[in-house]
Amino acid sequence: MADYVKINKTDDRIDLWFLNENDEPFAVGEKLYAINENAYMNGYNWDALFQYYLAKNDPELLDGLESDPEAGSYVAYYDMTDENEEKAERFAETIVSLIENEEELCRLVREEGDEIEWD
Repeated sequence: MADYVKINKTDDRIDLWFLNENDEPFAVGEKLYAINENAYMNGYNWDALFQYYLAKNDPELLDGLESDPEAGSYVAYYDMTDENEEKAERFAETIVSLIENEEELCRLVREEGDEIEWD
């Protein structure tokens, strides 16, 4: 797993941390902002982007998902169940895939950015 995505499990909850101020996601965020000035990629706008992306590409991951974005990070969490553990892992893999293949994020923001409910 990339150093900017962490999963923490407790008895009752699974937390997925996306550290958007780490070098790689921060650089991707700057590219997204250059495409669309509404896409200044703090935790709130990463939340908006992930909500939009998942609704179109993997809506099952939104079932039971709660989020707590902040300026410098994004935290998503699920209640602890076997099914939700798998969802958290898939969501983490989705985040890494999007950051590692930033062309998809750039295309999304360029072509569909006006449909995303930015902060």
